[in-house]
Amino acid sequence: MHARLAVLGAIASAFVAYGCSTGPLTPNTASRVQNPSAADVAATPVRADNFMLVDADLQAHELYRLSDAKAVVLVTQTNGDAVIRREAATLHRLEALYAGKGVEFLMLNSSPADSREAIQAEAQRVGYETPVLMDSYQLVGESLGVTRSAEVILIDPKTWQVVWRGALADDAAAGKAIENLAAGRGAAVASTAPGAGAAIRFRPSGAARISYAKDVAPILEAKCVACHEEGGIGPFAMKDYAAVKGFAPMIREVLRTDRMPPYNADPHVGTFSDDKNLSSDEVRTIVHWVEAGAPRGDGADPLAAARRVAQDWTLGKPDLVFKIPAYKVPASGVVEYQRPWVANAETEGHWLRATAVKPGERQAVHHVLSGWMKTAPRNGRSSESNWRSSMGRYAVGAEPDIFDPDVGVYLPPGGAIGFQMHYTPFGREVVDSSQIGVYFRKTPPKYILRQTVISDPTIDIPPNAAHHMETAYVEFPKDALLYDAFVHAHYRATASDLWLQTPDGRKTLLLALPRYDFNWQRAYTFAKPVKIPAGSKLVARYWYDNSKRNPANPDPSIEVTWGEQSFQEMLFTQVDFRWMDETAAKQIDSDARFDGVNRLLGFLDDNVDGKLQKAELRGPFGRWARDNFEMLDTDHDGGLDKTELAPVIRVLDGHPSGLPAARPAAAAAAHSR
Repeated sequence: MHARLAVLGAIASAFVAYGCSTGPLTPNTASRVQNPSAADVAATPVRADNFMLVDADLQAHELYRLSDAKAVVLVTQTNGDAVIRREAATLHRLEALYAGKGVEFLMLNSSPADSREAIQAEAQRVGYETPVLMDSYQLVGESLGVTRSAEVILIDPKTWQVVWRGALADDAAAGKAIENLAAGRGAAVASTAPGAGAAIRFRPSGAARISYAKDVAPILEAKCVACHEEGGIGPFAMKDYAAVKGFAPMIREVLRTDRMPPYNADPHVGTFSDDKNLSSDEVRTIVHWVEAGAPRGDGADPLAAARRVAQDWTLGKPDLVFKIPAYKVPASGVVEYQRPWVANAETEGHWLRATAVKPGERQAVHHVLSGWMKTAPRNGRSSESNWRSSMGRYAVGAEPDIFDPDVGVYLPPGGAIGFQMHYTPFGREVVDSSQIGVYFRKTPPKYILRQTVISDPTIDIPPNAAHHMETAYVEFPKDALLYDAFVHAHYRATASDLWLQTPDGRKTLLLALPRYDFNWQRAYTFAKPVKIPAGSKLVARYWYDNSKRNPANPDPSIEVTWGEQSFQEMLFTQVDFRWMDETAAKQIDSDARFDGVNRLLGFLDDNVDGKLQKAELRGPFGRWARDNFEMLDTDHDGGLDKTELAPVIRVLDGHPSGLPAARPAAAAAAHSR
């Protein structure tokens, strides 16, 4: 897994968008007008500020990523509105008319009363094909002056100006405005009233009553200062009112685009003990305060009451520190993974309750993985295949790993600690000396914390693919209890989720990251550990944007496959769990339970049916298996199941080159394709 360099680009983008002024932003009174006149329409906002919203299918949409479109069409929607239901056919006609012509259509639901599940059901019932964005905080609809359902808001992506708005029922005017804008002529049609759709009521902002000292500073202190302190990971310290006011435009921008706080688990799915998200009221309070000009108001400044400086070890002094061998990171180029090791000088074993990684050069260290090995490497390089238990992991945005009180990780005496280090040059030569601190339990735990990985080294992302999905899973042969999940991919990843599929076929969504961010990677700890019945599959899905719309994409023109470097890709979800039939006093061989057949199916079985069809076979093994498919498919049902794959795994394990030669007939057939 990887971390990131500094995240300072948000500052520049915010100040480009809003300038350096921190005076009041243009107030929006039209959002609370129930029956707007022509004057009301004319008074609505003329610029669409950037936002990121998640649709009802848990995919993220950021407005400013559509800058290459010729027009952006927002259509407002609320559940149960007869007008938007009736006009759904009009929307479909417009979408069909402009398909492939650079016009983007999105629906906007600003009704807090409509849950995600209800919006999904409504979309299915009515037949919406357009993504319905959930404006749960009402900030987007409010800033755009939305008043009713079934209104069209036409945005010019060249200027982000709202160039036309009116009723969807007025399809002739709407179509003409879209046609003109798409042709580069501007809307050239007068805006009209929003029509007869259901009224959308917005909560009063209460901006005039928001107090910095009583309302804003306490939120920042509770949710933001831990990173935004002197020497902290945040790009500036929230040390007092003046510092916060200076960055107020940026704060508004990163809240509207959901870049901050960097906790990407969607609040519509699951509950997490380490949740860092702001509540709806907290987000609205801060955004409305900024829009009111970030006034100082009365009262003492809570942020100035004490100087806050980042601690070396946020959990306090570790019981034991492993110093990772120093490494000189060059100013430029690509650095292959480094795998150093150190001897474990402890003469007695310890049960661990927590681990923490302290990177030496934060900008250069992308990630750190570690593991205990029974013996020191003979060739001077650590090998992950020899690791028996994790001693800590790190990626920027991740916090120390604090284990559930009932579980622990055992550090035996002696042996060695191996490390996997990913360094990224950032323009200046530096020497990194990172460290890992471990914290001992006073008494042995009841249970042992185990780790396994859901991954797929056969991923293959086509050039210019904007929404490519890959799937992998791991099947649990015994009952288990799941504690957390650490989601990881690279620059092109945009979203991920994690499902539990039980043997009876029931599927439960456990975790959703609609907006995966390479710059912030962490574990997501379930508030209540999840029971995994024997035979269940943990299924991870990842979406990748290999198009030019992805600002982090190094090259949209190439096919992207698995690789260690950040310009390559990964599908990698690490989960922490315990076996229900294992205790600290009665241990089992955990690695043996995830056998080779289990792993192979998890890599390749994209439709999660427990078999490998020809279309699912990729990579070196996939090519070999396709060439020998008829021989391997002994029951001739068109799929390779566990029984048919078991002898193949035994052959692969014993074959020095990895794969036996294809049969002559199969090899000839392969050359003919």
